[in-house]
Amino acid sequence: MHNRKTHTLYQQLKEDIVQGKLPEKQALKQAQLAERYGVSRIPIRDALQRLKNEGWLVEHGKSSVMLRPLNADDAQDLYLMRMHLEPMLLAHAAPNINFETLGKARDILLQLKAISPDDILLNGELNWQFHRCLYTPANRAALFDTAAHLHLLCARYIGFHETELAYFDRSQDEHDALLNALSAKQYERAGEILSQHIQVAGEQLVKYLIQRY
Repeated sequence: MHNRKTHTLYQQLKEDIVQGKLPEKQALKQAQLAERYGVSRIPIRDALQRLKNEGWLVEHGKSSVMLRPLNADDAQDLYLMRMHLEPMLLAHAAPNINFETLGKARDILLQLKAISPDDILLNGELNWQFHRCLYTPANRAALFDTAAHLHLLCARYIGFHETELAYFDRSQDEHDALLNALSAKQYERAGEILSQHIQVAGEQLVKYLIQRY
């Protein structure tokens, strides 16, 4: 029951962050958040710790947190790491990707295309499910776990891609192209598509953050 309450609260906090309902550059105290969400401090503490681990929050004093500032340097670091790591992971996975895996990936892509770009959290979750489906056959635990963590750190930035940058449709077209290359066993081409997919989105995001912040 406690874990379920913590997870629900964690999801609500993420939703409120992406919708701008929690103030930036201001201390968020556990006691105030517990009152706001109508829960005890224990699930608040656990949900905040999870969000700190995922890069959404930073420590601010003894019992407070703040939203982690969004900045171009962090965004650039994340996309550069992804751009080098994920094509490597895909190269290991590609020979093991079968018809069933491609079918699952296409099903996830259909779900992605059906949702609103404004549903930021679901978009991020489905986006990772799509990539995870293609990377799992690599059977390279260290590479996979690192990629998974990078996607968690990128989750807060996805909203800019799908709203301010209007990248949603292009992103799904690139996902389609990636699956087509894998289906044709054009593995080198698939790696190039993936690398470009990450690079272009990353460069647009960095440019936007420099202008905004």
